[in-house]
Amino acid sequence: MIAADPRALSWYEASARQRVAALLDAGSFREVLGPAERRMSPHLPLFDLPRAFDDGIVVGGGTLNGRRVLVAAQEGRFMGGAFGEVHGAKLVGLLRAAPGVKPEAVLILFDTGGVRLQEANAGETAIAETMRAIADCRAAGIPVIGLIGGRAGCYGGGGLIAGTCSGLAVSESGRISVSGPEVIETNKGAEEFDSRDRALVWRTMGGKHRYLIGGADAFAEDTPAAFRDAALALIGQAPAFDLAVMEAEQARLEARLTRFGDARDGHDVWASLGINDPDAVPSMTTDDFRAVADPRREAARDAR
Repeated sequence: MIAADPRALSWYEASARQRVAALLDAGSFREVLGPAERRMSPHLPLFDLPRAFDDGIVVGGGTLNGRRVLVAAQEGRFMGGAFGEVHGAKLVGLLRAAPGVKPEAVLILFDTGGVRLQEANAGETAIAETMRAIADCRAAGIPVIGLIGGRAGCYGGGGLIAGTCSGLAVSESGRISVSGPEVIETNKGAEEFDSRDRALVWRTMGGKHRYLIGGADAFAEDTPAAFRDAALALIGQAPAFDLAVMEAEQARLEARLTRFGDARDGHDVWASLGINDPDAVPSMTTDDFRAVADPRREAARDAR
């Protein structure tokens, strides 16, 4: 969906390139290994599958409100934004370059269903290498901020990578989970999780739920302008990367499991947080949701 003002377009509907162009300062983005380079997957032709000249990810650098940043944006419209060998290598290369470039932050615009089955080993390796590269960036004092609100969500290895970021911003349309709805249903049956129940998916993995339980640090409207504001705030709030922070995170997750471990549904979690009308949460506007959520949500990364 292309809007007259690119900063007012729908983040959910936009392509990876539209998101980057609307997020960063106008004209500042410089792409690395763009489509003209034709760095494509060597594996997909073996399965008679089409390839993309950028292998479904856009990487480069630019400025965000005058701040120098590196950015990677996954294209959920190509194979669900899934990780393959080239796709993963471009993200890993960007992150590995960061300590030398010394940007003020690295931004990852997630839009992925996980790893390509056709490139499973290479994709899984890319996930591990990405997580290590993020740790190296954070250890070097460079925040890595994840923005989640695309069609494909942030699933599989993408969900693991998101968990290693300095901070996460999510929209209502964003979803974060290691196992996707179809994967859970395939392995445990529809009685355990009905992937066709969209309301169930969103109250289990959706942006509002993740924000309420502290799995995301900022909740944004479905526009580049809102994600831009969230990214700038999270850069300024990025926690240190040391043993104390890691121990605090472990303690927080253990406490969350103890508090909500017996909950059978998102509604139960929201009620435990003190929300008087849990059924109303999905239909709340962003402003109404924040007014209810902010005083009650679990502590987020920036508060630890």
